[in-house]
Amino acid sequence: MNMHTAAFRRAAQVSQQFVFPRTLFITVIVSVFISVFFFLTGLRNLNNYKPTAFYPHWKKKQPPLMACGVSVNNDPIVKVSNLKTYMVGSYIEHRHVVKMIQTIAIVLRSENTNYHCLLCCNGQNVSVPAAYEIHSDHFGFEYGTADITCEIPETCPTPTHVAITSPSPKENGSLLDVHAFQPVRNQQKLEVFPYEFTVCISTMFDFVNVLMLVQAMEMFKILGVQKVAIYKTSCDPVTQKVLDYYVRQNFVEIIPWHVSSYIKVSRGWQTSVSPGELHYFGQIAALNDCVYRYMYQSHYVALQDLDEFILPMNLNNWKELLSELERKYSQSVGFEFENNFFPLSIKDPRPEYSPDSWKKVTGVNILDHIYRLSNDPTKFNDFKVIVNPRLVFQTTVHGFLQSVNGSVRVNHAIARKYHLRNITNTDVVTHSRIQDTRLREFADRLIPAVSEVLRKALDIS
Repeated sequence: MNMHTAAFRRAAQVSQQFVFPRTLFITVIVSVFISVFFFLTGLRNLNNYKPTAFYPHWKKKQPPLMACGVSVNNDPIVKVSNLKTYMVGSYIEHRHVVKMIQTIAIVLRSENTNYHCLLCCNGQNVSVPAAYEIHSDHFGFEYGTADITCEIPETCPTPTHVAITSPSPKENGSLLDVHAFQPVRNQQKLEVFPYEFTVCISTMFDFVNVLMLVQAMEMFKILGVQKVAIYKTSCDPVTQKVLDYYVRQNFVEIIPWHVSSYIKVSRGWQTSVSPGELHYFGQIAALNDCVYRYMYQSHYVALQDLDEFILPMNLNNWKELLSELERKYSQSVGFEFENNFFPLSIKDPRPEYSPDSWKKVTGVNILDHIYRLSNDPTKFNDFKVIVNPRLVFQTTVHGFLQSVNGSVRVNHAIARKYHLRNITNTDVVTHSRIQDTRLREFADRLIPAVSEVLRKALDIS
């Protein structure tokens, strides 16, 4: 064996000694890489984890709520079989000598019928006759708001659900024609309420004014409101994101309002100008439902729109305002706040009242409008109200049809309503303009609050 051959063999032996450790090292490195890859992939998938991908039965539609063998519908609108009558909401009426169920309804005024209440009591159905009254304020449309009432019988002291029928189920011997039960709300007559102020907004349709919506919500908070109820038909996706944000905060309650799926609604209050079968998307029915829905949830309710702001002139919020009004007038009346128009066509834009982030969303900036039109004291000027809802039996757009002691007009030097809207040129020309910067006095609190909501709800900064 020569010297070169011996050297080669020694090199081969040394190489074989390192083959296993090298292979093991490479194997460990690859294993670690694979483990890290699948770990990171798992984290990513965990963020998008959907149990239904592994448990398809979770996708199945949940069975409908049932009461006494009939499905339950928690939302308006419930059609009464064989009639052009629609249930909006049903409530215990505690204020009569005899305790009753009152159902707010929308009815075809020309359709005379005999109603019955079908009550669900401890799993049993009980039918009792009902009376009804159509509200006088229907503006001449074919449909109007009505109260359908029935006494609570001794055989059913605590009805949990109700359906309106005609004729009585006893007469036709079947429940097949009953579309759905509604829950009976206001079971307890409460004296202490979770909310001090609730705002009732009726009704929201085709809504795209995102900036004003956020400004309205934040102004309500500044004024001391704890809940806003919105009867919503439709809005654009950006508006919906804002609504979802406030719903998550438990500040807004959305009541689905799909009356236009059943009745041809008007978009105005005059049949000659805005044809249809029902006044302004069923606004009056929604307002009455809101009064009853929050009767034992809120100390006061304000019946107004999103482009309206009831502002105290020399006080900070509604709590201070209502305390003063009840001392000045009475604790058993509603309070009327006179309307003042601020035309959208007249603007006074100032950069300090319009952050750049606000320009990235659609809508009116309420702080741009500081000129109101003068009111004619010799003519009727409309108004909106704040009221203890337990004083009200029937309400309408401006004031009450039936209440304990009616309402009083608040002196405009104490508080007034700021209404921002499009006004005809004729009205702008025939009324003098008055500079009124009261809204801007809330800007220090309003501007950062609105900007924060736009950032959180819409990722706009």
